This record gives sequence, structure tokens and C-alpha cells, in this order.
Amino acid sequence: MKIWCCLCFDEEEEEEEYKKIEPMREREAILGNLDCDQDESKETGNGERLGSGNPRDEDDGIKFRLQVGEDTSNSTTEVNLNLSLGGESSSSTAVPVLGRDGVDRDSHSKRPKVHSLALDCENFLLSVPFQESMPFNLNEKEYERRHNSSGHYECLARDDNSLFKANSSRMEEDENVALETEDLEIRMDLTDDLLHMVFSFLDHINLCRAAKVCRQWRLASAHEDFWRFLSFENRNISPRQFEDICHRYPNATQVNITGSPAIHTLVMQAISSLRNLEFLTLGKGQLGETFFQALTDCTMLRSLVVTESILGNGIQEIPIYHDSLQHIQIVKCRVVRISVRCPQLQTLSLKRSSMAHAVLNCPLLHDLDIASCHKLLDAAIRSAVTSCPLLESLDMSNCSCVSDETLREISSTCGNLHILNASYCPNISLESVRLPMLTVLKLHSCEGITSASMAAIAYSYMLEVLELDNCSLLTSVFLDLPRLQNIRLVHCRKFVDLSLRSLVLLSIKVSNCPSLQRINIVSNSLQKLVLQKQESLTCLELQCQSLQEVDLTDCESLTNSICEVFSDGNRCPMLKSLILDNCESLTAVEFCSNSLTSLSLAGCRGITSLELSCPYLEQVSLDGCDHLERAICSPVGLRSLNLGICPKLNTLKIEAPTMVLLELKGCGVLSEASINCPMLTSLDASFCSQLKDDCLSATTVSCPLIESLILMSCTSVGSDGLISLRCLPNLTSLDLSYTFLTNLQPVFDSCMHLKVLKLQACKGLTGSSLAPLYKDGALPTLQELDLSYGSLCQASIEKLLACCTHLTHVSLNGCVNMHDLNWSFSVDRVYQRFLQNLNCVGCPNIKKVLIPSTAYFLSLSSLNMSLSTNLKEVDVACSNLCFLNLSPAILVKQQLNLPYHIVKCLRR
Repeated sequence: MKIWCCLCFDEEEEEEEYKKIEPMREREAILGNLDCDQDESKETGNGERLGSGNPRDEDDGIKFRLQVGEDTSNSTTEVNLNLSLGGESSSSTAVPVLGRDGVDRDSHSKRPKVHSLALDCENFLLSVPFQESMPFNLNEKEYERRHNSSGHYECLARDDNSLFKANSSRMEEDENVALETEDLEIRMDLTDDLLHMVFSFLDHINLCRAAKVCRQWRLASAHEDFWRFLSFENRNISPRQFEDICHRYPNATQVNITGSPAIHTLVMQAISSLRNLEFLTLGKGQLGETFFQALTDCTMLRSLVVTESILGNGIQEIPIYHDSLQHIQIVKCRVVRISVRCPQLQTLSLKRSSMAHAVLNCPLLHDLDIASCHKLLDAAIRSAVTSCPLLESLDMSNCSCVSDETLREISSTCGNLHILNASYCPNISLESVRLPMLTVLKLHSCEGITSASMAAIAYSYMLEVLELDNCSLLTSVFLDLPRLQNIRLVHCRKFVDLSLRSLVLLSIKVSNCPSLQRINIVSNSLQKLVLQKQESLTCLELQCQSLQEVDLTDCESLTNSICEVFSDGNRCPMLKSLILDNCESLTAVEFCSNSLTSLSLAGCRGITSLELSCPYLEQVSLDGCDHLERAICSPVGLRSLNLGICPKLNTLKIEAPTMVLLELKGCGVLSEASINCPMLTSLDASFCSQLKDDCLSATTVSCPLIESLILMSCTSVGSDGLISLRCLPNLTSLDLSYTFLTNLQPVFDSCMHLKVLKLQACKGLTGSSLAPLYKDGALPTLQELDLSYGSLCQASIEKLLACCTHLTHVSLNGCVNMHDLNWSFSVDRVYQRFLQNLNCVGCPNIKKVLIPSTAYFLSLSSLNMSLSTNLKEVDVACSNLCFLNLSPAILVKQQLNLPYHIVKCLRR
């Protein structure tokens, strides 16, 4: 039986043990053994022995033997005092195992460890800034009691189901607990280098949790490499706790105490204790003048961030003098006057601070942000900025006092200024301002910017980004800037004319400019142009060699002249996509382009004529072009075209070598159609009542690969047109529904491979019209026949069903001349019938359905007799029937020889 214990040391024992171990660590643990562990083994009494040189003892951890009986037996019980989580000792706390040469066998795989001052587990966890289990708001008395306490404390070992507690004063001898603890045995043997690498991926909270595992992990997690950055943001930490942590980690380089109470006291302790401090972040408190005076003692400081704080007592000047500071941010702070003298300072932000005056002595400053400093006067801004001759970036947005005089002083002093943000400065107009080195200029909501200001902007020949949003008085922009790449003009209500010339222009954002009428753009780099909802735009001139996409949606005033801009011979040779949706002023659209692949004219209700000569055009949208009368697409690269939404189309010419699908459904006035599509396989000309035989004949000659032809309601098509179907050897589907045909012989003679024939509502057809089907064996490959709503008599239908055994789908919906469905006909020979689907929906005169087994309808799987209200008797014997619909008939007699699941459904 194994009894597991947790060794618990008080503070004095830990310090004594550490003093004994440390010298041997410094000698890299190459020779010798740990005397402290040997001393402890002697104190156990009864001749117990710890840490013999036997490797087996090393694997089993630190053990001693307890005598179970004094006189009766020699049996002993092993007690494991291993400090790690499992049966094996951890690599940093196990007793060194000496071989025959007296050398530690494991020392060669470990690097010399740099120990922290915190060895006590409780005090270490108490001092960790991110420890979740120890709140930082402990009062001083409670902290003192815990800090100075000695004696026993509890070590916790958890699994999913239990919590075990042990201390140095007592040990539970419950056998069940021992068994459960034995299941928790984990074998670990991690070197210090490996632990250091693994812990480098952990944040402070997880480092504190890892410190609870064992002594090795506690020491590894306390390494100063992991505690260079001490963050107490929004933590309620007391000055005593903060001082203790600063002493434990004197080499910390970053400190964040934003939101902590008494930040002035804390930061003074940090400055006095952390001599290597480089980054300091403060906020949400009050900082006295002594803090800024003490900054000079922190010689390594590089960055200072102060946010949402009160600086000083609110009446005196705050000095920031430091020889090494490079970055300062004082954001949303309350201060009357500030003076900055930092010879190495590079970036300074005073954004949203309330100072009325700022004195700067920063000769190397290149980035200054004074945005939203509303109390800064114009003279103060001028004095501060002009004292920084190397300034490259200046943000003074929302500084309402800035004037053109200040900008002129800045332009003469700061010759290297590249970025200027003067948005929301209502008093500037840029008159007589020259900033030649500017690359980025932002002038949002500047009421003084007008067309006259463009002369000053044009002087900035290095300009790359220009933003003029919400400049309400701006009426026109004429700029020739060789390096301009991006321009924004949004919500410029009076803006009328835009003229840009820049060979490297990449992006134009023009939106919600309701008065814009003219645009002229010259660029070799612009690839996409979006000008949506420019209601007044009438003239567009483009010279863009790389332009590929143009979106002019809802530009209601565009005229037909726009077609010339995007046609060949003009200045957009790479254009591929053009969107002109809802441009209702377009009436005649004509494009001739060798690059255009996609064209959208959806919602252009005014278009009456369309001419496209675009051999690579693959997509065209004409939805809503319901006034289109004339369409010529020759040549185009379309694979499909839907003109069914153009009911007024009367003239059509299409030459499309790759087109396979053409829909003319609903073109009721189409009388002239020239269709030259050699790859066409499907043509839908439904309801083209004016389509004549000559047009159909010409189409069958030019489109010999048609497989599906729909001529529903093409009442002008006669026998001459049907004879031309012989030019379609691949025709398999033909729809002649709702026509006045009386003779189908041209179809029987021309369409030898027809599989689908639809003759719905062909009132002129009689029994003799279909006689070749069941007498002469016409259309031997026919599989689907639709005779719905016809006038065929009962006898013709019975003969058709009896003799045309190759039919698989038959529709007789609405046939009023059918009285009974009696298939008990007698024949001399047995036929193999392939009928699978029979529809007799809405046949009011059918009273009886008789399908005996001798009819050999073995393949019939669906029988639909719905809405046959007079149906009274059903006698069906079809073993493969899967669907039977007799609703809403009320049967007097039924005899069904059907599969079980069909019968069961009928009973329900």
C-alpha cells in the first residue's frame, strides 16, 4: 500500500533550504548532493533513508519505510514524499542521482537557472499581478497577517471529482482518498529549458496557475523573463503590494497602472524601484507635479502614456523634461499649460486634452497630434508647431481656432511636412498656402474650402491622398497631380464639375453629390470606377487605359452619348464590366467593344433600340427593359439570352457562335427574327404569335443542333414550318400546344427521333390525326405524349394506349370525351408495355377505371385521377404502383391489387 503525502514548509524552512541549494545550483549541480535533503532524511528516524543512488529510488521519488508491526512481521509500507505531481521526481527538485563517477546524470540537460527572490509559494502567488484567486484589494492588516504568517498552509491538488487538502500538521489516513490520489499520478520529467520555452507562451494569469503545480514549476514561472511587463490595469492594488512586486522584479521594463487607485503613489514607487523602466502607462487618476519632476531620475524611459488624468493641481504649468523620452501620449487629460523639453522626442500626442497653451522644445519631433484640443488658441498652435522644424506629420483636426496665417507659418518652417489633417477647421481656405512636400491632405467639413482653394492644393505636386468630404461650398475640382492615388468627394452638395489628371490614380470615391454634372478623368492606373446615384451626371469623359469595371447605377441623367465613351476607338480599351442599371434617360444603346464581357441594363425602361457588337460579351441583363423594340446582337459571345421580358420586341437579329439557350417567351409582336447560332440546343418561342413559317425555316437551317423546340401558342406556324423540322436531326422535344394544327403528318415525317411531344389544347386534332401513331408505328422513339385538354374521342385514346406500348408518360388531363378507363382489351399477342406515369386529372366523365393484370402494365408506378368527380369504380392490378391519387372521388366499388404500403395509405 502506498501512502501519498504533500510536504509543506513554513517560510523559515524554505529560506534555509534555498540557502543550502543555491550554492550547488551556482556550481551547475555537477558534483555533490543536497545536504539539506540528507538532513531531513535523518530527522525522519527509524533508519529511514532518502535519495539513495539507486535509479529505482530516483524514479519512485523520495520515500521512507514505516514499520507496520514491531514483532509480528517484517512487512513495511512505502510512503511517497515526492514533491512533484506524479511518481517521478521533477527535474529541478529531485535529489540528484550520482553514478559511479559521482556526477549528476541529469545535470547535463539543464541550463543554469536564474532564480527569483520569491521562493515561498504563498507569498509568490500573493505578489503576482494577474493572480485571479488573490484579490488586490486586501486591506493592509490582512496582507500583513498573510505576509508574515508562518507554519502550515494548504497545498491543493484537484481533479474533476475531488479536492484534496494536506498540511504539515496532520495527514488523513483514509484509504479511499489514497486510492483516488493514486489515480492522479502523472509522470513528468521536464527540463528547465523546456519549461522556460513552454512558459514563454503563457500570460501572467496562467503563469500563476502553473506556479501551484510543484516547486519546479513555481521557480520556472517566477523567472524574470516572464515579468518584464507588469500590468495592473484596472486592478485594485495597494502601495504595499506594488512595492513588494517591484522589489521582486527590479528588472521590469514596462509598467501599466491605468485605473489603479493612488496612481501617483504607485508610479513614484515604480520610478524609484525600477531603474530599467522603459515604458510607463498611467491613466484615470491624478498626477502631482512631483511625478513629472521625478521623471528625470528614470533615465531609461522611452515611452510615456497618460490618459484621462488630471495633471497637477489645475493651475500651474506641467513640465516634462527628459533626455531619453522618444514617445509621449497625453490623451484626454485636464491641464492648463504644458511644457515639453525632450531633445530625443519623436512622437507627441496631446489629443483631446484641455490645455490652453503648449510650449515645445523638441528639435527631433516628427509626429505631432493635437486633434480636438479646442482650447488651444491659434497663436499657441503656431508657436508649438513652428518650434519643430523636422515635423513630418501634423494632426490638428477639430482645432477650430486654426487660421490660414498659421498654415503659412507652418509651410515656411516645416519644409518636411508630409501629412496634414486639418479636418473640421472652419477658418482655413488654404489661400496663399504652399505645402509642396505634402503627400496626405485631409480637409473634411472645412467650410472655407472652395474652388479657389484648388490652386494651393495643386501646388502640392507630391500629393497622393486627398479627402474633401462635406466641403459644402466646394463647386469644382480641377487638379493635375502626377502622384495622386486616392481622392474622396462625399456629401459635397454644391459640387458640379470634377476634372482629374493623374497617371497613377487608383481610387475615386464620389458619393451623394446631387449637383455633379461633369466628370473628366485621365489615368493609366485606375481599374474600377464607381459613381452610383449621381442623379445630375450628364457628361462623362474617361481616358483610362487600365479601367476594367464601371458602375453607373442610378445615374438617371446619363444620355446615349455614354455609349461612345466605352466603345472601341475611345479611351477605355480594357473595359470588361459595365453596369448602367436604372439609367432611365437611355433610349438607344449601341456598344462596339472587343473587351466588354458583362453588360447590365436592368431597369432601363426608356431603351427602345439595342445594338451590340461585342464578340467577347458573355453576360447581358435586360430585366425591366419592357419597351425594347429592336435588338441586334451581332456578333456576341453569349451562351444564353433571355428576351422574354421584352414584350414589345418586333425585330431580332442574333449572331452568337457559342449560344446554346435562347428564350423568346412572350415576344408576342416578334415578326422578324434572324437567329444564327450554330451551337443552339434549346429555343423557347412560346406565345410568339407573329412568328411565321419562313422565320422558323431559316432558324432550323442556321441552328441545326436544336434538341428542344417550344412553339406553344405560335399560331402562325403551319405545315410549311413543320416540314423544315427535318433540318433538326437531334430534335427530341417538341411542344406544339395551343396551336390550330389539324395535320401532324409533317411532324411524323420529319422528327424521327422525337421523344417528347406536347399537344395540349390542340382542338383541331382528331383521331385520324394521331392514327399514324397506333397504326403505322410513327415516332418509334416517342416516350412522352401530352394530349391534355384535347378533343380526342374515347376510341382513339383506347387504341393509342393499347398499341403504343413504347410510351412511358401519358397525360390526358381534362379530356372531356373520356368516359371510362377500361384496359381489359383483348389482343392476340402479349405486349410488353412500358407505361410508367398516367395522368387523368380533371376528367369529369370517367366513372370506371379497370386495369386487369392481363393488360401487362407491369411498369406503371404513378396513376393520378384527382378531380375526376364522377369516378365510382376502381379495379387496379399493378404490382409496381407507387403513387395513386383518387381524391375527391367517393367510390362505390373498389378492388385494388396493390403493394401493401399503397393500400395502407388509401385506408388512412
